[in-house]
Amino acid sequence: MTNQSFSARDLSVLWHPCTQMKDHETLPIIPIKKGQGVWLEDFDGNHYLDAISSWWVNLFGHANPYINAALKDQLDTLEHVIFAGFTHESAIKLAEKLVEVTPGGLNRCFFADNGSSAVEVALKMSFHYWRNLGQTQKTKFVTLENSYHGETLGALAVGNVQLYKDTYAPLLMEVITVPGPDCYYRETGESWADYSTRRFALMEQVLQANAESISAVIIEPLVQCAGNMRMYDPVYLSLLRAACDKYNVHLIVDEIAVGFGRTGTLFACEQADISPDFMCLSKGLTGGYLPLSAVLTTHQIYQAFYDDYQKLTAFLHSHSYTGNALACRAGLATLDIFQNNNVIENNKSLIKEMAELAQRFNEHTHVAEVRQTGMILAIEMVKNKRTREPYSWQERRGYKVYQYALSKGVILRPLGNVIYFMPPYIITKEELLLIAQVAWDGIDRAVRD
Repeated sequence: MTNQSFSARDLSVLWHPCTQMKDHETLPIIPIKKGQGVWLEDFDGNHYLDAISSWWVNLFGHANPYINAALKDQLDTLEHVIFAGFTHESAIKLAEKLVEVTPGGLNRCFFADNGSSAVEVALKMSFHYWRNLGQTQKTKFVTLENSYHGETLGALAVGNVQLYKDTYAPLLMEVITVPGPDCYYRETGESWADYSTRRFALMEQVLQANAESISAVIIEPLVQCAGNMRMYDPVYLSLLRAACDKYNVHLIVDEIAVGFGRTGTLFACEQADISPDFMCLSKGLTGGYLPLSAVLTTHQIYQAFYDDYQKLTAFLHSHSYTGNALACRAGLATLDIFQNNNVIENNKSLIKEMAELAQRFNEHTHVAEVRQTGMILAIEMVKNKRTREPYSWQERRGYKVYQYALSKGVILRPLGNVIYFMPPYIITKEELLLIAQVAWDGIDRAVRD
């Protein structure tokens, strides 16, 4: 079988996510035969370096032998069981481990299927908590400008990336949107910390004015990933935690994309030394193997739902595949690798290497900014470097970089005009060099006309 034959079959029956399918009239869809480490191979024998971890999920490489072995073992004993009234060892162990490694106070784990579902769970739990306490007026959610929390309707409502949200706006609940701490807009000479602190005043004003009606603030700590990989200082999280306590509002942190080492610590919240009321996890949780998400919350919140059945206070949310045994086992294997291989410490050299390789992009005449938080590095292309005038989105400059990179065997899927590196943690320095060189050449070509 060839790429062409598989592509034809695919296009006759499939509809791919986040894709204008007409693009595949000119850019063939790529059928993948197998994966190994950071590399994928198609049916024509071409190889592609997975520089974005297959949408940020793959931490330790494709066909990882340790995770493979764990799944094979699990498959021989239990694949899945209803999670209402039943449980199993892998779910219990994974919940115990997540309680152990997440910030203090998060001691209850609720499993769901994916990141958007985790956000839905957290939103409903927060609202339902206040309802159980008789504070039925607390129905509003506060979100940041340029935020993204998923694409189911509740998660979409609390996001603010218009590309995803505008079409479905009539279907969405109203939220309070606060200007964010995105340090791309800081003044010349202003530090990330100073800018993030200054911008927090806008959040404080909203909380002070609306505390009685607010259920929770939801935030992506340190990096707004789908929002063009925009970044800010941990001081914002510290200030927000204190303010949520002051105004009696929940704090939901969406660590779906930034958790499990992406920001340089196991969880981004660690860099501000805070613990939220709800932490949403997914993506890297299973090392990129199977869909699974988790919401970690506190004993206090759990207790507000714990009562006699007749009181009707139980949390009403379920998925058929909640606590799936195979997914939980993959999650356990992933956390084993973190613990046994000293991953966070070892990543420090990769973080430094990425920073050094990206230095040259600061001098590029069409790059406004190179920014990095841990294992996430972003390069923002602009039409005018001095004024930071952006390229029109209709020109699809980032898409041109993507096309070029594919031709050179590297997967760099852009966010608009932002090219980013978010590779698996097993990548080598030589492979990082390849990514950087292909990105440089791709940007050069994309900005020529």
